[in-house]
Amino acid sequence: MESPEYCEINSNMTLDYINQLLMDEGTDEKDSIYQQFDALQAIEKPFYDILGQTYPSSPKETMISGDTEVDCPQDNYSKQARSGCFVNDVLGPQGTHLVTHDWTSECDRLSLQFERGAEEANKLVPSIVKLVDLDSNGLSDSNQMIEATIGQKGKHVSKIRSHVDLEFLEARNSKHLAISASETTRDEMFDSVLLCDWQFNCDAAHLREIKEKQANNSSQNVWRKGYGQGQVKLRVKKEEGIDLRAHLMQCAQAIVVNNLPFASDLLEKIRCHASPYGDGSQRLALYLANGLDARLAGTGSHVYQKLMEKRTRATDMLKAYRLFIAVCPFSKVAYYFSNQTIVDLSNGRPKVHIIDFGITLGFQWPSLIQRFAKREGGPPKLRITGIDAPQPGFRPRAIIEATGKRLAEYAEMFNVPFEYQGIASQWEDICIENLNIDNDEVLIVNCMYRTKYLGDETEDIDSARDRVLRTMKRINPEVLILGVLNGLYSSPFFLPRFREVLFHYSALFDMLDATALRSHEDRIQLERDLFGPEALNVVACEGAERIERPETYKQWQVRCLKAGFKQLPVDKAILKRSIDEKNKHYHEGFVIDEDSRWLLQGWKGRIMHAVSSWKPKESYTNQ
Repeated sequence: MESPEYCEINSNMTLDYINQLLMDEGTDEKDSIYQQFDALQAIEKPFYDILGQTYPSSPKETMISGDTEVDCPQDNYSKQARSGCFVNDVLGPQGTHLVTHDWTSECDRLSLQFERGAEEANKLVPSIVKLVDLDSNGLSDSNQMIEATIGQKGKHVSKIRSHVDLEFLEARNSKHLAISASETTRDEMFDSVLLCDWQFNCDAAHLREIKEKQANNSSQNVWRKGYGQGQVKLRVKKEEGIDLRAHLMQCAQAIVVNNLPFASDLLEKIRCHASPYGDGSQRLALYLANGLDARLAGTGSHVYQKLMEKRTRATDMLKAYRLFIAVCPFSKVAYYFSNQTIVDLSNGRPKVHIIDFGITLGFQWPSLIQRFAKREGGPPKLRITGIDAPQPGFRPRAIIEATGKRLAEYAEMFNVPFEYQGIASQWEDICIENLNIDNDEVLIVNCMYRTKYLGDETEDIDSARDRVLRTMKRINPEVLILGVLNGLYSSPFFLPRFREVLFHYSALFDMLDATALRSHEDRIQLERDLFGPEALNVVACEGAERIERPETYKQWQVRCLKAGFKQLPVDKAILKRSIDEKNKHYHEGFVIDEDSRWLLQGWKGRIMHAVSSWKPKESYTNQ
């Protein structure tokens, strides 16, 4: 198969050759016209002699330059000849000798040659008309065009066309979204992940079985190798290995004291042992080393921006999400907490309005729509207002709109009356009047794990976090459901922040190492496209460029109370069901508990996620 670079070079050479050929035809007209006239005269003159007629005298040859008018028929070509454009463009700027008598026929002949040359050139040039005519749904059309083009790679011309088409579309899409919104409809994969508990049970059981076999095989190999000389081998391996976490911490300390040569040496040693395909420590070391390296070079913001510009399809995100919920209960338990709270609150009520701050792809809501369809007495009329920050590029609302279309299809599938409104705006700039709130509906505000991106007091004394909470209070929902990432690495000082990042992501990578195969493609993508960029942003960026700023659930508790909310207790049935699901499907290292009316989730004693429900205090009035 020819490389894309060869196809592109070959295409350019072909077009240059055609262009030169057309130009050469124009410059050779002087000789060919005279030769054709002499040949015609040699054939016609004997017949004139037989008939006794006099052969017409030779026409006068006339020099035609770019600024000389010619007595030609009044057609497009003669008009262009009068202006000089046609002569200069087709025949060249020097002009040429033409036979006045045959000018009309020569004009027609040249035009036909030019059109034939253009047709031949078009055969080798990809059709851009179809690509340019992309409307608001052009991304989905472009995917079909890509698939159709890839299927025609058997011929040389198709190879050229497929390369140019793909290059054109990639250049167009590169200006749009970090998450591609090209897939606006649901399919069987979405259904199996977002709706079917049996599929989740199969995934979780399959992963547990594989990990158990892997552990048994490893223990057997260790036992076989340990017979006789195993102790010597283990001792040598321990002496050769290094403590990557200790080296990472030393490197961060060297950066703080500006000992850059020592930090560079440590980074080089860390990279010799780090790998995206190794164990949890090696993978963690790779991504934290990337952050330290970018901090040393002063390119943290640029590198992070490039990582965020990578296009990730919704189906790829769904695959990563499928693996995550199969090996980790964090998202599944949080969504169950939220959906069950909404179902209990809206029991028997005809209208439900959910305002979702940070809706992104809306993976939480298909299961709720399914539950509403099974409600005794019929489903309520469901309204979802999805709020998220506008995406960079020409289509800032694309992801929000694609999510709305997907949810509408699920509502249609389950016969649930549904209405969707997407708002692309910074959360602190939300205008309540634009939410179209009705007085006769159950109003719920939902916010899951996205508050960490809001600005804190290091940016403004009246932080964006407090302003958003006050906005939620003025919305006056019947319940606010808040899920937060429990983290201590929001410190403005680098060294304590790096220490907490090291602890937090050590737990994450250790959790994945204990529950998922190291070679699993979705695990690699999850670490590379989600955890890696997050860690790099915290380590390498400062000021407003550092957007990863999680706080502890206790800090969020203080903020919510200050904003005018009172906390609701955790439903005991929800807590029991969550613990039972964890014990049934997940690794024993996971922890689910309750503290200060928060449902907490963690790994081996480290609390990582927290979710709770809130209600506006009755003593507060709408402002």
